[in-house]
Amino acid sequence: MWRTLAVASAFFPGLFAFCVRALRWAAPGWSLKDRVLLSGRLVSTVQATMATVSGLTVVLSCEDVVHDRHWLAVEYVWVLVPYMTYDIYVMYLCHWHKSREKGIAERKHSLTSVRSFLLQERLMVTHHLFILIVLTPVTQHFRGELGDFFVGCIFTAELSTPFVSLGKILMQLKMQDTLLHKVNGILILVSFFLCRILLFPFMYAAYGRQVGIPVYMVPFRIPLHCNIANASLIAPQLYWFTLICRKAVRLYGSSPADKSR
Repeated sequence: MWRTLAVASAFFPGLFAFCVRALRWAAPGWSLKDRVLLSGRLVSTVQATMATVSGLTVVLSCEDVVHDRHWLAVEYVWVLVPYMTYDIYVMYLCHWHKSREKGIAERKHSLTSVRSFLLQERLMVTHHLFILIVLTPVTQHFRGELGDFFVGCIFTAELSTPFVSLGKILMQLKMQDTLLHKVNGILILVSFFLCRILLFPFMYAAYGRQVGIPVYMVPFRIPLHCNIANASLIAPQLYWFTLICRKAVRLYGSSPADKSR
């Protein structure tokens, strides 16, 4: 546990700092804001890939979805804790640089800039804090030795993140009108829907199949806190998926004439 926490606490900030420095050499004409934004997205992609691989490893290794164990279901949570903490700070840095570019004169790390960040990114910050404060104790202590399969399923939700990050990178590089951006948009929709929306019915169906009951009976057989945790996780995903669908309508529904206006 402690070694994993220490390594992850050094790895993600270190990778972020390395990317910022490497971009200063590779793209000297870029502003610090652009380098910070791109570096944050690259680190998010690395973490999402690690989480997805870990999740798939756990899911494919657990035939009994209730009792089978896999060490990654426990160990990777200690990777997520420093990552989520790091990511909140990087989100703040990105917010501060964007505000500064817009001419908003807020001193870095001031109470005003922090309050502005928390107001603008309240949903994402709440999501991160929920994982840190609620899900971490649940997955590491309160569930006992049950449910590694479901923890692995939650890890696989990160599959959509590399596509989301790529979409933002393409927009940052002014490549939003390219075929790559459109194809990536489809991949975002599909991966987000499969791994962040259908994931929850899949977990309920897997449990129902394991214990031999219909899927609609599962919510009444599992502990109440499991249903509450799942509802708390899927609610923001549904909101974000709605936003993605709206962006997709604008991207694929607008005509060339509309885009040229």
